[in-house]
Amino acid sequence: MTTKDNFIYLTIALSTLLLGMALAQQFFAPSAQRLMQSATVVTLLAVVWGAQEENFVLRKALVFPLAIIISALGGYWLDNANLEYAHLVLMLIFFILTGYQTAKQVLFTGRITHNKILGAICLYMLLGLIWALCYTLLELSIPNAFRGLTANPAWYELLPTFVYFSFVTLTTLGFGDITPNIPLGQFLVYMQAVVGQLYLAILVASLVGSRLSAMQEAKNHPPEQLDE
Repeated sequence: MTTKDNFIYLTIALSTLLLGMALAQQFFAPSAQRLMQSATVVTLLAVVWGAQEENFVLRKALVFPLAIIISALGGYWLDNANLEYAHLVLMLIFFILTGYQTAKQVLFTGRITHNKILGAICLYMLLGLIWALCYTLLELSIPNAFRGLTANPAWYELLPTFVYFSFVTLTTLGFGDITPNIPLGQFLVYMQAVVGQLYLAILVASLVGSRLSAMQEAKNHPPEQLDE
């Protein structure tokens, strides 16, 4: 895995995460979400950060199951110690740093490749996950901050629901089944909608600009004609 192909794996990992969260919510006990989120942290660490160094330790296949178990047990301990806020804040910080690392590899970094296009899609998914964590923290801190939720769920039950709500908001679909109930929640919602639209505009402008630059460069420096 290198910076030339890492976002192929990240696209698969994030898509699998979102599908896995939905399947876990539909068919398994709520605590199954812990394993999904632990696997996600390990995957992001390996794919986004691991591609920066040739000998990154998390590339070793046997490290993956061990890291997932440790992460899951760590999350279980934090929850039992009433430190679920610390768990979520740590996840939020990690996702923000991962998004920043992804943006550095994708946006305004020269020639557009298939890997960078996939990276831009991954960054869009990361924005949805970051806001989902913010919504979860807000609901835990201020109960009933959102309408349309079941009463007093655990954080790992809230997070999949807010992942759905986050992507609905990010894409400005706005189904209305879940709505903010307090001004701070409303602020987060409309800021996410603004960021989602600006991101798409910036992404399209970046892709178009890079393509025009490549065309102009090819026009100014045409390939040498081979002598017949």
